[in-house]
Amino acid sequence: MPVEKLFWQDPYATRTDAVVTSVDGDIVTLDRTVAFAFSGGQASDEGTIAGLPILEARHSNLEIEYVLPKCHGLEPGMEVEVVIDWPTRQRLMRLHFAAELVLELITQSHPEADKIGANITRDKARVDFRWEANIAQTFPFLEREIERWVQADRPITSTFSDTATQTRYWEIEGFARVACGGTHPRSTGEVGRIRLKRMNPGRGKERIEIFLADD
Repeated sequence: MPVEKLFWQDPYATRTDAVVTSVDGDIVTLDRTVAFAFSGGQASDEGTIAGLPILEARHSNLEIEYVLPKCHGLEPGMEVEVVIDWPTRQRLMRLHFAAELVLELITQSHPEADKIGANITRDKARVDFRWEANIAQTFPFLEREIERWVQADRPITSTFSDTATQTRYWEIEGFARVACGGTHPRSTGEVGRIRLKRMNPGRGKERIEIFLADD
């Protein structure tokens, strides 16, 4: 059985007890976890397993492999505690969903736009588009609409569209349903105020960088 991904069941959980299911050098797998692994541009959680720092977390089919310091001493069958850094998780969720709102608003208002990349870290998020004009022209619209959704504090549904393949989506009723396997807040109000910045990574490409305004 693949690891039970508790960060989908409850993205506000910060710890769990788990059992080591395999060890391959500095790589371990667990039967359950709260520690998200890099996916879809969203950075991995910061945290520990058995008090040891998680150096890297990556997907391997439906499994998650955690890289720990060498000589970690863990063996299959050992019980361990998995803990994540909550402030980092909270920032990632807020920035992730701010990026989701930006992307969906651009997609709905400019169907010709082509998303070509995205990245979410604890410091900022970014979404890249193939775009011939100056994308900052959309900022008044984006800022107004994101503020409207934040003030509305609408619930965000996040669940499986296919449990066998662990394919997931988020949905705001009446707005959008989007495939995504990241972690999401319970409501749009948790995103809070944001700042947008335009970057030009290359000819015919435009980047929207997203920051939390309370930084």
